[in-house]
Amino acid sequence: MTETLLLREIDTRCGRRFGHATLNAPAALNALTLAMIDGLAPRFAQWAADPGIVGVVLDAAGDKAFSAGGDVQALRRAVLDGAPGEAPGSVADFFEREYRLDHRIHTFPKPVLCWGHGIVMGGGVGLLAGASHRVVTPRSRVAMPEISIGLYPDVGGSWFLNRMPGQLGLFLALTGAPLNAADARFAGLADVVMAHDAKSRVLDALATTAWSGLAEHDAAQLSRLLAVSALPVAPETSPLRRHFDLIATVIGHDTLADTDRRLRALQTHDDPWLAAAAATYAAGSPSSAALSHAVLQRARHLSLAEVFRLEYGLSIACCLQPDFSEGVRAVLVDKDRTPRWHPASLAEVTPALIDAHFVPRHRGVHPLADLRD
Repeated sequence: MTETLLLREIDTRCGRRFGHATLNAPAALNALTLAMIDGLAPRFAQWAADPGIVGVVLDAAGDKAFSAGGDVQALRRAVLDGAPGEAPGSVADFFEREYRLDHRIHTFPKPVLCWGHGIVMGGGVGLLAGASHRVVTPRSRVAMPEISIGLYPDVGGSWFLNRMPGQLGLFLALTGAPLNAADARFAGLADVVMAHDAKSRVLDALATTAWSGLAEHDAAQLSRLLAVSALPVAPETSPLRRHFDLIATVIGHDTLADTDRRLRALQTHDDPWLAAAAATYAAGSPSSAALSHAVLQRARHLSLAEVFRLEYGLSIACCLQPDFSEGVRAVLVDKDRTPRWHPASLAEVTPALIDAHFVPRHRGVHPLADLRD
């Protein structure tokens, strides 16, 4: 059986080392499984504590995707096989351990280089977002498309979407719009754009460079190393940047119902990217739209650790709602792209339904109580 996670270390000129973790399930677009998470988490902990390790590289096998997201099909199967209205332990375990890993990457005490080539969605964005050095390529497509499967942008999305310029975070949460490399840079989800074939040269450069073992110094040196092969990014190649002012007028500070009307009107916009984003919103789960809006409002002033504690309960609650199983069925199982949402319209989504997602899903001490910023 093929290992879905490859772990090794890169020896460098000075005798210090880089950890190197590779997601290795290209046939599944490197969808993040619990086994992958359970392999990454202890190794990241080991590398953090090892004074001989000066940084970590996180990448993926294959040419199509860094990671298309978490293994939501496994979550759906667990929910359907479980008792009605109860969250199986495997669902709670997945979110707890995934969010612990995401938080560790955000707070890792040494440089983390994440190579986000190809498809980077959902849980893949969760891994990319927290790295200190985030590389995307001309073929990267970064998105949080949870509205199409009855979820909301988790994996810290409630934190990093709220920190994007203007109203971009809520726009992306509602539309799942795919971002190219220039968009990802503008939105703050990437630091450097590089050709994918430059990766081998970067890995070679890591090995032939002398590293100090001082995190701040090594982070700066890694930035300089990446800058040598960085591609120029033309602002006009970013539709997100081009439509920044228009998005600000559509995603207003009024009610979601008002935003809903303006977003739907964009389906006839001349720009195909903007029209497609609006169409994805119109076809998405109404309860996901309402929850995404509510979460970003409630999480605006939360710390990163507080966000992961909040998302833990929200994600479990989402999996128990009918829209999750239906959305995954329509997009990934039957692939008919015709989900039957319940409620079927935004007007039918009640405040009580949204509030129910925020009810704690744990007993006693929160499973993520020990996370610190």
